[in-house]
Amino acid sequence: MKTKLTLTIKKEVIEKAKRKASSKGISLSKMIEDIFEKEDPELEKTPEQLAAARFLERLKNETPIKALDKSDKELIREHRDKKYV
Repeated sequence: MKTKLTLTIKKEVIEKAKRKASSKGISLSKMIEDIFEKEDPELEKTPEQLAAARFLERLKNETPIKALDKSDKELIREHRDKKYV
């Protein structure tokens, strides 16, 4: 489905974009549509987002850790009791 879009752009930029689209033999709308359809979503991600995505992929391949028999509180209490005997 196509929808109209209104943009506010400098007149010089609009004229330049129209000339470029005309030289390609397509409309300005089609040229803009093509740009964003071909755009790689990975290009928009920050280095932190890319690192997080890699980390999540690594986690998917890891084997799950088995559940402990004791709660965190119990483990902390045991550690504290051993440390301060």
